[in-house]
Amino acid sequence: MTQVIPQGFSKGHGTGNDFVLVADADGSAPLTPERVRALADRRFGVGGDGVIRAVRAGATGVAILDSAAEGTWAMDYWNADGSVSEMCGNGVRVFVRYLLEAGLEELPDGGAIDVATRAGVKRVVRRGELLSVDLGPFELGEMALVAADGLEVDRPGLLVSTGNPHVVVALASEDELAGLDLHRAPSLDPAPVDGANVEFVVPGAIADGIGSIRMRVHERGVGETLSCGTGAVAAAMATRHWSGDAADRWIVDVPGGRLEVDVDERGHAWLTGPAEIVFRGETLSPAR
Repeated sequence: MTQVIPQGFSKGHGTGNDFVLVADADGSAPLTPERVRALADRRFGVGGDGVIRAVRAGATGVAILDSAAEGTWAMDYWNADGSVSEMCGNGVRVFVRYLLEAGLEELPDGGAIDVATRAGVKRVVRRGELLSVDLGPFELGEMALVAADGLEVDRPGLLVSTGNPHVVVALASEDELAGLDLHRAPSLDPAPVDGANVEFVVPGAIADGIGSIRMRVHERGVGETLSCGTGAVAAAMATRHWSGDAADRWIVDVPGGRLEVDVDERGHAWLTGPAEIVFRGETLSPAR
């Protein structure tokens, strides 16, 4: 008989962008691509857009994560297909919510906590029931030509780096946005070496220094998701650029809910939104 051992997990989401979270403070149970794919499988596993391991810096086995100050919590983030990702704006907020609800950290309203990611250390601030993460400076890049199912002609897209690579495409109407079929990854020309998430946006009105957009996203290594935090920032910053920097606050509506993006006086982009833990459980895995 195969011996099985229980392994605890939590399931959380930020505006529908969902994750499986596991605790491994001492770094004794590193993730593998096979384990990630099994956990993230929506039919044979728990199901999620990604898997996050909570581990202390210095014990992760990942140089960039272990370079953070001793004692810093590190977010070891993996896409559902078993590939690693630099960052996840929704994931880091859900990660902090997990630390709080698991009793691993305390964070009063207005308090801040640093989280190590593959895109550097990110500061998360509690704002009532919401969590806000400083994603740092963003970078606008070159243009790429984007082809996607549901678009009659290829469209130009702007490369934006927010810790993760993104390509943002502006559409003319809600009908165009709804008509996209994002089951298959859009093609990019030129294609970024490491791939990119692709955001399709419909800009809305700008009033009193606040802009609005609607967005859908195809995430590399995952597919279409209900939300993407770094993608929301990329989409807002691309639209801000196209508008002549007409607003420093942006409301981003995604299929899973609403996010807010702000640009501070340093040029850092902040992402604010909800983060929830929805259930906890145990998986059974063959002992190794």
